[in-house]
Amino acid sequence: MSNLYKIARMISVVFMLLLYGSCDKKQDFTVPNIIIINVDDLGWKDVGFMGSEYYETPNIDYLSGLGMVFTNGYAAASNCAPSRACLMTGQWTPRHGIYTVSPSTRGKSENRKLIPTENTHTLSNDHTILPEVLHDNGYVNCHAGKWHLSDNPLEYGFDINIGGGHNGMPKSYEPPYQNVNIEKGNNTYLTDLIMEKTLSFIDSVRKPFFLNYSPYAVHVPIMPVNSLLPKYEKKAPWNGQGNPEYASMVDNLDRNIGLLIDKLKEKQIFDNTLIVFTSDNGGLYGLTKQKPLRAGKGSYYEGGIRGPFFFVFKDKIKANTKSDAPITNLDIFPTVLEYAGINNSNLSLDGDNLSLVLEGKAELLERPLFWHFPIYLEAYNRSDNENRDPLFRTRPGSVIRKGNWKLHYYFEDHGIELYNLSEDIGERNNLAKANPKKAEELLMDLKDWWKDTNAPLPNKLNPEYLE
Repeated sequence: MSNLYKIARMISVVFMLLLYGSCDKKQDFTVPNIIIINVDDLGWKDVGFMGSEYYETPNIDYLSGLGMVFTNGYAAASNCAPSRACLMTGQWTPRHGIYTVSPSTRGKSENRKLIPTENTHTLSNDHTILPEVLHDNGYVNCHAGKWHLSDNPLEYGFDINIGGGHNGMPKSYEPPYQNVNIEKGNNTYLTDLIMEKTLSFIDSVRKPFFLNYSPYAVHVPIMPVNSLLPKYEKKAPWNGQGNPEYASMVDNLDRNIGLLIDKLKEKQIFDNTLIVFTSDNGGLYGLTKQKPLRAGKGSYYEGGIRGPFFFVFKDKIKANTKSDAPITNLDIFPTVLEYAGINNSNLSLDGDNLSLVLEGKAELLERPLFWHFPIYLEAYNRSDNENRDPLFRTRPGSVIRKGNWKLHYYFEDHGIELYNLSEDIGERNNLAKANPKKAEELLMDLKDWWKDTNAPLPNKLNPEYLE
């Protein structure tokens, strides 16, 4: 992106703040506002509407009941940065090259058989991303919270940035936040302060807006909200969920989303706002568990990539509906453009427009889903994990889901695991030997996808590897 463009962008920010800063006019719009709530590390069952009997999320549960919940909703990657890059670009990981956070050589070299693919740390400006398209079509864009794809989201189509940078987590949720640049306000706990600034943005804006609300919560460091702790200290653990400090952060997240809902209703714009709720990957295994799903964040078993996922848009999406259609956060980009009335024929998007499913005109999308992770991600707890081995959450591999079938392929040993998720959602019974034809079918589909996306395939041996 040119320096001239950056200067023009900053001028536009100042202009919009001046133009839309007064609060005596009601928002004027003909197209919907767009809000994406992308929570950090929130597990599939870390919310009440997905069945948790430990965490209390009444506001999120209420919101989910106003639209369609996807029981097979996925992130396109199992950790933060690649998942967020997929959402913003609408493209599979091989197309943008962001596979993990920082280096791809995670874990001890002596345990890595292959030289992993080099990781891309910053999202290239060559990609046309969602906020840029919306901005070019008249939207005012606000990023609030975790960005993680570059130093400054204002260089990527956003007009206002609340606390976003290259950092993947805050060093502290209490001031001084150290690595989170945000102006002081009435609140001090970081997620409360981010919401305070977000509500001020909604108060000020007079045009259709896009809000990318991505609070750092519930990512580590686990720093409890003390006023909420007693409630969870008194509760009995449930199904691998029982950490009161983490629960207080989930509760605080829910409380802030309740404030967002109230503000939209106060401004009389709730009914004309498309809201997408999801998580950037699975829950952090050990801190929280997603039974019966296997493993957690960083793994490509279901617990690492499946998350809570719903869409709300009054008069378009029927309330209290559910879909079993497998979707990923790649589908958000084209779906948002559909409801914003923006033509995307000139864009190369790997996701699909979900409007037919959301509006009850179709039940499923006949397409496979893919994940590619040609690198290593070390385990953080060798004694308590459900990974393929105790040393790594993920070794270099790829995954395909097609219908109810899911195949894992590993580059180190050419290992294959095949699961029928309709019968074995916990991925415990490997059917690769019992059903070789299905395994070969999915493997061929996966190989075709590698070619289509020019996916890097790690095959160079690591000379430091010790067998």
